[in-house]
Amino acid sequence: MSTTVPPATTRAGGPASWRADPYANALRDGRGPLFLRRSDGWLLPLEVERWCAPPDPADLSALRRCEGSVLDVGCGPGRLVAALAARGDRALGIDVSEAAVERTLRSGGAALLRSVFDPLPGEGRWGTALLVDGNVGIGGDPSALLTRVAQLLRPGGLLIAETVPTDVDERVEVSVDDGRGSPGEPFLWSRLGARALLRHTRPLGWRLADQWTSGGRRFLALRRPPTAHSARHDAAAANNAAVMSSQRVRNTPAGSPVVDS
Repeated sequence: MSTTVPPATTRAGGPASWRADPYANALRDGRGPLFLRRSDGWLLPLEVERWCAPPDPADLSALRRCEGSVLDVGCGPGRLVAALAARGDRALGIDVSEAAVERTLRSGGAALLRSVFDPLPGEGRWGTALLVDGNVGIGGDPSALLTRVAQLLRPGGLLIAETVPTDVDERVEVSVDDGRGSPGEPFLWSRLGARALLRHTRPLGWRLADQWTSGGRRFLALRRPPTAHSARHDAAAANNAAVMSSQRVRNTPAGSPVVDS
């Protein structure tokens, strides 16, 4: 399979607050603090330092399972894309943050400034899609996101998703906050444990291929349904969800607890 990886563009569909400070500053500096702030005031710490470091053993456990060309949805600073490229694999990262795309390119990975709900190269031909660091939460609508990922993968393609280690199933309004100033614009986000993710995947035809824990992080590998149209949300529904909430945070750390502010 040949998937063209074009250069970075200036297109993105996420909220403006996610494409600018404080998230951009954190990625450019390679450190936090950075949080997702829920509307009730609770904070979810974001692991900026880990995202900006080389892949850790948990990351590598996911990369070892990748098949064919790899699409990293919400690639952030690009550690996974760069690692795949370094070993000779075809990989593309997408993110709605200019700072994330810039850092991915500097690290040696290929990246586009896009939402997962935007038109993308190689639709229906990717071998593996990654939703790690909490990116199963993108858009706040797991079914719409899973439907869109099915459209991107080839028949029998693999989705590797990281979930919250505990049994969580919530869809909330959050904003990005550095703890030092005003939070950004609110957007919708989901947090899912493994059982919750499976509850969302079964009606859409996804098949569980593997599950494992590494470094306290929980992963599932899922096979694409026989046809991308077997899911109950069609492309129009997915696009509507994207307009509402888009692809904001690349990097909600799947295992981090929510702590009272």
